[in-house]
Amino acid sequence: MKNKIKTSLIAILVAFTSFSFTGIDGDVKKVKTEKSQVLWKGYKVTGSHTGTIALKSGSLLFDNDKLKGGEFVIDMTTLISTDLEGEYKGKLEGHLKSDDFFGVAANPTATLTFKEVNASGKNAYNVTGDLTIKGKTNTVNFVISIYGNKATANLKIDRTKYDVKYGSTSFFEGLKDKAIYDEFDLNVDLEF
Repeated sequence: MKNKIKTSLIAILVAFTSFSFTGIDGDVKKVKTEKSQVLWKGYKVTGSHTGTIALKSGSLLFDNDKLKGGEFVIDMTTLISTDLEGEYKGKLEGHLKSDDFFGVAANPTATLTFKEVNASGKNAYNVTGDLTIKGKTNTVNFVISIYGNKATANLKIDRTKYDVKYGSTSFFEGLKDKAIYDEFDLNVDLEF
């Protein structure tokens, strides 16, 4: 009788331990960085500039095919302009990587960590995350849509929250047509 009780207790303990940890980890799906794309678009009074930036790494966490989390590292050294060529392309890229903007030498990566994920439709999720740029972390909210092994998201980022103030009318007066708007867009296409 004692052996049956011991065996039952051990079985219950093993089952409890197994069930309590399997739901926490979920299914981590690594993002295929070479097949994923992050496009940026910045706006100024006289127009806009566009470009790309590469993911260094990324993963999405699923539980029973439902998105539960995600983590991404952005390689700031890969920031390039796609709307300019030659000398002007080089100047813009150099300026964006300088301390006036993203200070890439001292801050070669940026990160995004999902903190809260809530389903808002069959394939859509409202995400609240922590975005860190130049060592400063702020909360961002966006929608991510998932279809099979692909995901898309569009983020609007206020650069001044990350100490990127160059050309901002929020901090400098009299900029006129030299003003650069505080918000820029990130359009993300992921494959995992």
